[in-house]
Amino acid sequence: MVLSPKVYTWLCGLFAALGSVTFGYDLGIIASILPAEDFIATTGNPDSTAQGLIVGCLLLGAFASNIYVGNLADMVGRRVAILAGCIVFLLGGGIQAGAQNIHYMYGGRFLAGMGIGMLAMLAPLYQAEIAHPSIRGRLTTLQQFMLGIGALIASFIGYGCYHGLSGQAQWRVPLGIQLLPALPLAFFILLLPESPRYLAMKDRNEEALRVLARLHAHGDIHDSFVVSEHREILAQVQIERQETRDAWAQLFLVKSNFRRLLLGVAIQFSIQLTGVSVIQYYAPLIFESIGIDTSTTLGLQSGNSVIALIGEACCIWFIDRLGRRGPFIWGNALSGLTFVIGTIIIAVYPASTNNHNASRAFVAMTWLFNLVFSSCLGPLSWAIPVEMFNSATRARATAITSSAAWISNFMIAQVSPIAFDRVGWKYYIVFAICGFSNALFFWAFLPETKGIPLEELDTYFEGMPIFVPGSKVHVPEDPNQREEELRQGKVMVPERAESDILDEKEKATIEHVA
Repeated sequence: MVLSPKVYTWLCGLFAALGSVTFGYDLGIIASILPAEDFIATTGNPDSTAQGLIVGCLLLGAFASNIYVGNLADMVGRRVAILAGCIVFLLGGGIQAGAQNIHYMYGGRFLAGMGIGMLAMLAPLYQAEIAHPSIRGRLTTLQQFMLGIGALIASFIGYGCYHGLSGQAQWRVPLGIQLLPALPLAFFILLLPESPRYLAMKDRNEEALRVLARLHAHGDIHDSFVVSEHREILAQVQIERQETRDAWAQLFLVKSNFRRLLLGVAIQFSIQLTGVSVIQYYAPLIFESIGIDTSTTLGLQSGNSVIALIGEACCIWFIDRLGRRGPFIWGNALSGLTFVIGTIIIAVYPASTNNHNASRAFVAMTWLFNLVFSSCLGPLSWAIPVEMFNSATRARATAITSSAAWISNFMIAQVSPIAFDRVGWKYYIVFAICGFSNALFFWAFLPETKGIPLEELDTYFEGMPIFVPGSKVHVPEDPNQREEELRQGKVMVPERAESDILDEKEKATIEHVA
């Protein structure tokens, strides 16, 4: 049975997203590691600040990786950079599993974070660059779906190890398991096709044509859609070279690019202000304040992970149907509403009241929040930034936007234990307010990018007013319809002319490959 091109492309993107399983697992497993008695003894009975740093070192490492990962991806390619991320993560994960004191944990978490930061940035970058426009949203949101799978696995393994193991095994075994998803990714990533846009940037036009044909037309280099896409990519690369040879300068000095960069940073920073990381990292502490013990909390987190996976699957289904803008705005507003209700419950019925109905209602709000976040916010926070930029700036811009996610995540991880000690339930008011302020901000400034070919986004953003509501929104043509018309001959691929995007070098490339 021969796979259809879109299924093949989707499977390539799915495999590249394996790194996100390690990301989700690492985020989820720490909640069951911190309360383990032998872990506390091994790390010297850390106080709330030290616990926050154990959590936060992963995020600092991820932030540090974004200093170089964009340049690395443009120098050696997307696949080799993903391989490098796997190696760094495996080294950090191994140090964590064999930690002898808290300093081992700091170093291991930092290195693992560097690997995770590389993989989290590179997977959606690679996915966006190999995807057909009609499935680009579904492909790039696989990042969050695989993260959800990792968190689900972590919740069950964490629960099982917390109850079924004792001593060092109680925390070393779950930390060692985190290495497993990175191994097949490291061994087989080089078997996947390279990004055709990266190949075009390196003047490897023959390979770019072959990869496009492999991804979209069963290897047929004469396919009308493949030829048209190849021309658009080469033309865009040529334009980018003519406009600037410095991608960093292009990002900050070109008004349209800088606007997109600010939007991407705002998207990633705002995600942590929804409160998602507080629930992920400090669930036992949060549920304790409403009268739920650690053992029950870890079991509830397993159910929460299932709900997250359902939400992420829903996002994959609707993102290329409903778009990005609407779900992202409404998701922020609904997440703020769940925190409003949850804050009222925990303020009126603290643990001392021993009100079981209030505890159940609070758990229901956290589950509802997770459903909203996983279906509308988490996946889109990675999908939107990576598809807003042209080939010359995409890797570097995505590195900057991702760094905003890590630094805000670190801030929340470090501040939260102290905030719980000092102000208790009042800390949740911050996230209740931010959900609504996020929704208002993105309603005003976030354009829709659904279905627009990557090579047309420069023109799209240049024509889109900064204040989006009420503007004349560009409605892109249906990518599937355009592809079908090209193949049926209803839309002709332009003939060669002096102004044509296909120069003599490109024509020679097609003839040579043929």
